[in-house]
Amino acid sequence: MFTGIVEELGVVEALEDQGDAVRLTVRGPHVTVDARLGDSISVNGCCLTVAQKDGETFTADVMRETLTKTSLGVLEIGSRVNLERAVTPQTRLGGHIVQGHVDGTGRVVRRDPSEHWTLVEIELPADVARYLVPKGSVTVDGISLTVVGVLDAAFTVSLIPETLARTTLGFKEAGDPVNLEVDVIAKYVERLLTTQDQKDDA
Repeated sequence: MFTGIVEELGVVEALEDQGDAVRLTVRGPHVTVDARLGDSISVNGCCLTVAQKDGETFTADVMRETLTKTSLGVLEIGSRVNLERAVTPQTRLGGHIVQGHVDGTGRVVRRDPSEHWTLVEIELPADVARYLVPKGSVTVDGISLTVVGVLDAAFTVSLIPETLARTTLGFKEAGDPVNLEVDVIAKYVERLLTTQDQKDDA
């Protein structure tokens, strides 16, 4: 589990195509300090398992399913990625509960910079949109954000200078893909209500 508070911007060092998978090597001096084999690290919001560690880099195996259903499939050597280690019982929950299970990919539509923040509009699939509400939580590329507005097929978030400086959303442009994970509580509520409706109809 993660909190959506990005710890550092890592850099993709290597991509080894294995046919039905890719071995992804990322340089991240901060997150690798105490990383061990089998640990979970969020890479752009995708929970990956450390399969190898070498100094300031770690390597993870990314299945073809993950590559096709997330934005990890467009990574190249030199790409910057958001990194976060899994939470511990002592971790401050500064964002919200993030599982690292991507619900779908969105795409940056536009950026409207102002003096103190930047408003970013992101389009998203319909099956993901139903879980978003104004002032609710959403994870974009592993970043815990508050939804500002919900549109027909998109939503907006406001990014403070700290977020712009420390995450990939500081340089994402219109057309760039992003990984999206909705608040897991919303999915549980939907499931409970659906189950109750089925019982009432029985």
